Amino acid sequence: MAPSTSAEPAAPARDRTRPALFALRLVAAAHAVAIFGQPVFAGVFLSGDYDMLHNHAVGADVVFYLALAQLVAAIVLWALRGARWPSAVTLLIVLGETVQYIAGLNGALDLHFPLGVALIALTVTSLIALLRPRTLGLPEVTR
Repeated sequence: MAPSTSAEPAAPARDRTRPALFALRLVAAAHAVAIFGQPVFAGVFLSGDYDMLHNHAVGADVVFYLALAQLVAAIVLWALRGARWPSAVTLLIVLGETVQYIAGLNGALDLHFPLGVALIALTVTSLIALLRPRTLGLPEVTR
C-alpha cells in the first residue's frame, strides 16, 4: 500500500490561469468589436443622420465599461501569476479612452479623431497578442 499524503500537489500555473485568460480574451474580443462600431456611428452622424450621435454616445459608454472589465480581467490574470503586460496595456487603453471620452464631450475633434484611431489600433493589437500563446509565456501548440 502506498503512503498517504494529505496535501495535494499544486496545480501548474497554466491550469490556474486558464479560466482567467479565457475571460480576458472574451472581454478583449467584445471590446474590439465595440470599439470598431464607434467610427461607424460617428461617420453616419457626420453624413447627416444626427440621431446617430446618441448611438455614438451609448457606444462610448459600452466601450469604456468593456475596457474597465478588461482591466479587471487582466489584473486577475496577473494576480494568478499570469502575464503582467495585459494589465499595463489595458490600463493605457482605459486612460486613453478616458481622454477620448472627455475630448468627445468637449467637441475637441482635433484630438478625438486621431486618438480614436490610435485606440482602435492598440485594442486590436493587444487582442491579437492575447490570442498568441508565445506573447503570454505559454508553450506553442504543435500539430
